[in-house]
Amino acid sequence: MYKVFIFIIFFSLMTKNAASENKFHIIAKVNNEIITNYDVETESNYLKLLNPNLNQLDKNKVILIAKNSVINEIIKKKKLKKIFNFDENQTIINKIFKDFHIKLGFSSENEFDEILKNNKAYTILEVKDKIKIDFLWNKLIYNLHNKQIKIDKKKLLDKLKNNNQYNNQYLLSEIFFNKDKNENLENKINKIKKSINEVGFKNTASLYSLSGTASVGGKIGWVKEENLSPKILEELYKIRSGEITNIIKVGNNFLILKIEEIKTNKIKINKEIKLKEMIDFERNRQLNQFSNIYFNKIKINYSIDEK
Repeated sequence: MYKVFIFIIFFSLMTKNAASENKFHIIAKVNNEIITNYDVETESNYLKLLNPNLNQLDKNKVILIAKNSVINEIIKKKKLKKIFNFDENQTIINKIFKDFHIKLGFSSENEFDEILKNNKAYTILEVKDKIKIDFLWNKLIYNLHNKQIKIDKKKLLDKLKNNNQYNNQYLLSEIFFNKDKNENLENKINKIKKSINEVGFKNTASLYSLSGTASVGGKIGWVKEENLSPKILEELYKIRSGEITNIIKVGNNFLILKIEEIKTNKIKINKEIKLKEMIDFERNRQLNQFSNIYFNKIKINYSIDEK
């Protein structure tokens, strides 16, 4: 009995020490499923990897976004498991996953896996599970509400009366860089920005850019809007001629662009293709509304205890 008592004390002390070292604590429950601070931090790291702009927000705001994201995903998964077989659709999920990591700028699964590890985010299998939840949820919403979608084609055609559109071309220069293994990224960025202010963009490109354009001061030349990725266009739309973009993450590397000049051209558009794009956009908008309504409807059936 004495030995058992000693063991219990020893085990209790060991458990307390382990808990203290790991600093795990419960921050929410969905029914009986526990969500720890580790779950939320992992989700936070993953969301910041997908959307680097989140790094500009207050840390507590990002944590709140991540916690809500984890709660919502658990509710969706519980609902979906009652309807679908989670072992099916793996071929489709693998295809979506490949498109997903390529769109993010990672050419291979191994490269994406390395980034996930470095950012203390999820494993590849966990990301595929998240993609499966999104895929099945969208399938469920489509099955439930597809017949309720209403699209006014006449209204959309009225928007297409003007058969001309405008398209931009950009004269761009670049600084393409990465950080050395033992180098602090923030220090590297500050060093480049300081150099731009002191010696100009061209000289800084010659000093720091890893691209072949470094030899010509980073000059890329004229680039049509349709040849640029949505990620880069998003940053270009924020600035004017003569200004530089925010830091753009490209795989494991980083990019700063400068607009030297902008040309706007009038182009002829294909009404049939444009109409299809507008119909797809409107359909997705309505499905997204139905998704929010349906989720809020089922959410009340789950017990959510936030600490």
